[in-house]
Amino acid sequence: MELRQLKYFVGVAEAGSFTKAAAQLNVAQSALSLHVRQMEEGFGTQLLVRERTGVKLTSAGAKLLHHSRIILDQVSLAEQELTSKVKSPSGEVTIGIPSGAARVIGTELLTWAKERLPRVSLKIVEGMSGPIEEWMAAGRFNLAILYKTAESVGDTLVLAREEFCLVVPPNEPPYEDTIRLADLHAYPLAVPMRVNNVRRSVADVVAHHGCALNVRFEMDSLSTIISMVMDGKAYSILTPSAIQREVSLGQVRIVRIVDPVIIRSVVLAVNPKDERSFEVAAVRSLVPEVVKHLAESRKWPTIISEVEQVSGGAVAFKSA
Repeated sequence: MELRQLKYFVGVAEAGSFTKAAAQLNVAQSALSLHVRQMEEGFGTQLLVRERTGVKLTSAGAKLLHHSRIILDQVSLAEQELTSKVKSPSGEVTIGIPSGAARVIGTELLTWAKERLPRVSLKIVEGMSGPIEEWMAAGRFNLAILYKTAESVGDTLVLAREEFCLVVPPNEPPYEDTIRLADLHAYPLAVPMRVNNVRRSVADVVAHHGCALNVRFEMDSLSTIISMVMDGKAYSILTPSAIQREVSLGQVRIVRIVDPVIIRSVVLAVNPKDERSFEVAAVRSLVPEVVKHLAESRKWPTIISEVEQVSGGAVAFKSA
């Protein structure tokens, strides 16, 4: 059986005539007659009794009509559900976001998701970059924003690139706008633990250039690190996005690290098992839009200013 044959059979049975059914279905009467005859041959039994005034169902035909209506109704429901799922995705999506990025994108992403994807329940899990990366690898999230070095972005979607800076307590040296990498050793630092991606990114560059850091405090708490800098107890190395609120209030200052500049990529990763999920795909498409908006409105201070094409054919927004 084909669904088309069932549809034609139901049309003829309900119309009570091949002529009427042909007009209603916009199909040639001869084609309808051929399909019904093929069904009768396939089942080995007569389904309709042809009379001068129309057609009547046999007992076998009545049973087939009952089943055909159920089958066609189920197909219609499936089509409606799948079409609706594509046009208006629904379900729960969990995204892991490192604390620094969450301070910038968290509220905006939730607001956009509520407006654009009202049937999607978006849940944000915030944490330090190390645990977020581990939890994503363990499959705990549908999506995750991760920090990567330029050499390790792979097939992920690059959302932005950020530059690390020395975070300085108010009214403390250095008073210049930049500081050389080799001069960082003069400042006591509060930094994330060694497993943290931020710490690894900086440490790799420092080691490569034969420099040293004066690490006094290690903790996996962005708020504590920022508080220590605000209180004048330590300096830190972070990206501007992580402390832009405190900078705008004059609670800390940022000094660019140069010779060389330390840059990281902010990427969006998807759990492989969710590649075909409509709701995950919808949020996955929304995140770059939000990042682009934040960058253009200067709410996310990044260093790239054009659209970037990355491997796998994905398009990533670069923002100034």
